[in-house]
Amino acid sequence: MKLLLLEDDEPLGRSLLRVLTGQGHATLWLRDLAQARRHLAVERFELLLLDIVLPDGSGLDLLRELRARRLDVPIMMLTARDAVSDRVAGLDGGADDYLAKPFAMEELLSRVRALQRRRRDQLSAVWEVGSLRIDTARRRVQLDGGDVALSAREYDILVALAAEPGKVLTRRDIERSSVLIDHIESNALQVHIYHLRRKLGVQRIGTVRGVGYVLEPG
Repeated sequence: MKLLLLEDDEPLGRSLLRVLTGQGHATLWLRDLAQARRHLAVERFELLLLDIVLPDGSGLDLLRELRARRLDVPIMMLTARDAVSDRVAGLDGGADDYLAKPFAMEELLSRVRALQRRRRDQLSAVWEVGSLRIDTARRRVQLDGGDVALSAREYDILVALAAEPGKVLTRRDIERSSVLIDHIESNALQVHIYHLRRKLGVQRIGTVRGVGYVLEPG
């Protein structure tokens, strides 16, 4: 999942970046509103983690701007301001969640997974597509009850496809939802798909020529 982290505290920002990327999330860490606005104007993210008190303003102002533009990306506020009035302002302003500092990294990751499930209409951290079982909390994949060893990129591609089984996703769709970076070789996605088919079965991932790939729900 592609995340934007807006946090001006350097030690905390570095810790969050390390933890989030360690969980397979492509995370862009920024430290002020001006940078965030520039990136949000040209990039698409699947989750925003916003601090409130920033060097050049309030994260709540950015939250209201994004909701006024009808941007429906999930937004979690991360802040040391934990008064009831602050939480109400964040949630009423359009935030999907609000986490007060200090917090345990395990709780943050749990809430990120919950927002990811909500975004993809998943009720559980365990996704089942036919005989395929994906535990998104543990990044574990099973087929017919047996574990399947996947690389980090193979797993991310599979999760992107499994979020909408039966729907054809373009290369751009898959790359936006995974940690694949923009400057990889043009055939890298095809190579990863080849390895996924070898591990999961040739018929499980279909190709729609000239469009993209689909995870067959059966």
